[in-house]
Amino acid sequence: MSSYSDVQKAVRAEKFQIWFAWVSGGIIMAIITNTTRDIAVVSAITEVLFFGLGVLATIAAVRMTNALNRKVEAARREVLGDV
Repeated sequence: MSSYSDVQKAVRAEKFQIWFAWVSGGIIMAIITNTTRDIAVVSAITEVLFFGLGVLATIAAVRMTNALNRKVEAARREVLGDV
């Protein structure tokens, strides 16, 4: 069984990866949207599509972060003996 500190470090790294990917994806979507702004139909489609994808990505990132929080909380309880 790994120690609580190891689990906490791994969870922190996973959270960083999740939110770094979320920010990177948002920046890429903003660049693409800005690039297509002069083409009316494509611009409207990309804005709506990326808005929907952004909402879905945010929900997924929050859910993954919450799952990691539950994992580290369970490890903390195991270490402290709180069952």
